[in-house]
Amino acid sequence: MAKQFGGKFSPRGKTSTTTSASESDAGAAQPPRAHAVSRNAKVDPVGVRSNLMFVPGGLLLLLSVTDQAAGMALGMIAAGIWTGGAYMLREGLRATAAFEERRVARKPALPRKILAALLVGIGAALAALKAEPNILTALLYGLATCGLHLAAFGLDPLQDKGTEGIDDFQQNRVARAVEEAEFSLDSMTDAAMRSRDREVEERVEQFQAVARELFRTVEEDPRDLTAARKYLTVYLQGAKDATVKFADIYSRSGDATARADYLALLSDLENNFAARTRKLLLEDRTDLTVEIDVLRDRLQREGVHLDRS
Repeated sequence: MAKQFGGKFSPRGKTSTTTSASESDAGAAQPPRAHAVSRNAKVDPVGVRSNLMFVPGGLLLLLSVTDQAAGMALGMIAAGIWTGGAYMLREGLRATAAFEERRVARKPALPRKILAALLVGIGAALAALKAEPNILTALLYGLATCGLHLAAFGLDPLQDKGTEGIDDFQQNRVARAVEEAEFSLDSMTDAAMRSRDREVEERVEQFQAVARELFRTVEEDPRDLTAARKYLTVYLQGAKDATVKFADIYSRSGDATARADYLALLSDLENNFAARTRKLLLEDRTDLTVEIDVLRDRLQREGVHLDRS
């Protein structure tokens, strides 16, 4: 059976006995780490194919340097448009991945992948016009390139998902609150990396996974925002400030007491966020039960009898 390496020089084995004991007391109530960290892990949707889209623009720019003025100008413009299309494609892939991982989401305001296909098509038309001054040929090349780009990378989400019956104003409030909360989590990640302690980074990731579960719960039912706002603002802001201060102290002095106190704080925050998420879900189920009972009573008054078995 495989065993985890935990020797003297491993990240979990380099602290002193006193530190380990204090951390054990501080983290006795911590839930399992591996599962939460794995839920928080994300694969960057920008793959090799999209990164290769930067290559044609660079090659065209190099090949256009030795051309005459008109050809060099067309080549440089086409190369710039291709590069802009490649960048827009990367952003579109990330936006699509964020849309797909949520059960409630609005379509992107800017269809980046479609715009990227149009830019690549325009760039291809200009490149073809540079090689052969025939507008019809250039137009055919542009259309073909645009179509192939859409076939390779697909379209942007064109419809909202899971927003039926949700008030637009409330949904926008939730979106702004979650966006600000994500900024706090990103700041925590940057600060934790400065501590250069792998276990601290893992514990921050674990807390972020629990916090994002609360985010998703509020997104699915914007009515929960009032009950969760303190967690998305005050508590997360405090967690971010504490992480920044800890990173400043620990990166300079390696203070074991500060490390143990910070890990204990993360455990408390994680437990509080998880408890709030469970409470919101329980309240949602209670509301659903009430609505079902009310509907059954109405149907019975209309003479429709339901089997409760």
